[in-house]
Amino acid sequence: MSFLFSPLTLRGLTLKNRIVVSPMCQYSSLDGFVNDWHLVHLGSRAVGGAGLVITEAAAVSPEGRITPHDMGLWTDDHIAGLKRIVDFMAAQGSVAGIQLAHAGRKASHTRPWEGSQGIFPDDPEGWQTVAPSPIPFVEEGPVPTTLDAAGIAKIRADFTAAADRALQAGFKVVEVHAAHGYLLHEFLSPLSNQRTDTYGGSLENRARLVREIVQDVRARWPEDLPLFVRISATDWTEGGWTPDDSVQLAHWLKEDGADLIDCSSGGNVPRASIPLQPGYQVPFAARIKAETSLPTGAVGLITSPEQAEAILADGQADLILLAREFLRDPYFPLHAARQLGDEITWPVQYERARR
Repeated sequence: MSFLFSPLTLRGLTLKNRIVVSPMCQYSSLDGFVNDWHLVHLGSRAVGGAGLVITEAAAVSPEGRITPHDMGLWTDDHIAGLKRIVDFMAAQGSVAGIQLAHAGRKASHTRPWEGSQGIFPDDPEGWQTVAPSPIPFVEEGPVPTTLDAAGIAKIRADFTAAADRALQAGFKVVEVHAAHGYLLHEFLSPLSNQRTDTYGGSLENRARLVREIVQDVRARWPEDLPLFVRISATDWTEGGWTPDDSVQLAHWLKEDGADLIDCSSGGNVPRASIPLQPGYQVPFAARIKAETSLPTGAVGLITSPEQAEAILADGQADLILLAREFLRDPYFPLHAARQLGDEITWPVQYERARR
């Protein structure tokens, strides 16, 4: 059996293979509710054989959405629609995961196909954004409000409440989103965090909110179910967050009860110089795994079964997360198994197609 199709156990949960559908925003919700688009989008990847399917970022509050059309989990009313999707994916043999997020200063934007422009608070579709410091994402963009102690306490409570709802919906994996320039990444990076209180300044202080939220969620999440954290391992910008910082953060998150670090990068400044090439983020996953002994997930321009297999065989990561490749091919795992010579179960409805 290939490494890609070997099972992985994290706490009391076993994934049938190492292929993960990475969170991909669909910007297709109304008031945070999922609909048939989400059922088909996520469900088809489960039919395609992914071991773990993670939903797009679910906003923990209305003001935490990237756009007015983001998925949300800030009210109990959101649970039923998500449970329908979770149950369908489970019936296909895939584990359902959810990413919990707050967009911070990158909230209140139009959708990508509408230009991804910041929507100012006085616009009927916009709202006031929040951040660690009053620094807009782009110079001409809306200025976020600096979070005070009460605001930070609300953020923590929102993440905890969303985790409780995720459990009620049946999710088996929860991922805290601390990457891509959204709120928790904004606290981590000195480029966006210029606070002078206990949440700013030193690396320990800048990591405080992320650690508190992971601790809060871990305290409520079942002991036998895993908790992931997605980080941007570097800002790709001088004076920003670095791979060294990421290793230290991973050491701390391991103490806090995190079970896997999902290693992405960038997103906190608009003009970072990122060396895009196949597997360009894999070295971050490899280093964190080697130096902390925490399982890691590799993501970023991984497009072939052979490439994914090599990453796992070399011990650089424990899971392979795919995004754009899954948009191109919802049945990537079925096709990958054939290419790698593995025998896996196809849906009975599709069995005739494998011959």
